[in-house]
Amino acid sequence: MHDPIPATGRQLEITHGAARAVVTEVGAALRAFDVDGVPYSETYGADERPPAGAGAVLIPWPNRVADGRWVLEGESQQLALTEPDKHNAIHGLLRHVPWTVTEHGESTVILHAMVPVQPGWPMPLLTSVGYSLDAAGLTVTHTVENLGSRTVPFGMGVHPYPRAGHAATDDCTLRLAASSVLPVDPERLLPARPPRALQGNEQEFRSGRRLGGVVLDTAFGGASPRPDDPRQLVRHSVTDPTGHGIELWADPVFGWVQVFTASEFPGRGRAVAIEPMTCPPDALNSGTDLITLPPGETWTARWGLRPF
Repeated sequence: MHDPIPATGRQLEITHGAARAVVTEVGAALRAFDVDGVPYSETYGADERPPAGAGAVLIPWPNRVADGRWVLEGESQQLALTEPDKHNAIHGLLRHVPWTVTEHGESTVILHAMVPVQPGWPMPLLTSVGYSLDAAGLTVTHTVENLGSRTVPFGMGVHPYPRAGHAATDDCTLRLAASSVLPVDPERLLPARPPRALQGNEQEFRSGRRLGGVVLDTAFGGASPRPDDPRQLVRHSVTDPTGHGIELWADPVFGWVQVFTASEFPGRGRAVAIEPMTCPPDALNSGTDLITLPPGETWTARWGLRPF
């Protein structure tokens, strides 16, 4: 008999020096990232399903689609309601399927998956994600190829839970590169009004706000590089009281970021997800910042985690 397979499939470990990351076969999710045994992302057991979307790749849309309904070129589409309590479709189509491992070396692993034609999604996409470790940290590269015969509108995001080592989440400081916030309906977490500039204590997220007492499930927009950044990357961070922590950087196409404070992350308690997204919630309906990919063309973007 074969050994039982974990709930998330094979566990794909990569290393570089003292750095280590673990990626799951199911969902191609980041399950662990640590350096010298110090954790820089929240983790969970190989036999557990990812709690609260941990590490997930969100493709071909991040966040929510209201009622699972949207329209493509005049044709009504109906997605499965994967968030039934709020009557939404949430976080794309590939979180719970096995991906194909196409490369697994010492410090790099690459996985591919197909988004097939199905109810609510009438165009085929081929997507890949590559995780790579080097002296600077973890780099994650995404590609999406349009295999269909017409232009595809889509969005993507990821759902990591970065952490500043062993420090308690409530003792840490969150910094965001965002300049606006998207008001949402508190019942269904769908856009209620257009984005607005950060106001009041929301502006503290720009320079750094302590996470103690902060409760968020919030989409922030206007995420952009600082003018003096030589690499022109969007940079968010979580920092411990000594000033050390983890930076989540991303290409400028990730102009949105969802921040979610989990109250009961397994084995951890309070945790914070920083989710870079190319578009806001319900973008398949609003069209805001959707990527449009012509037949036969490929899109690529990167993000990463850098301890400091």
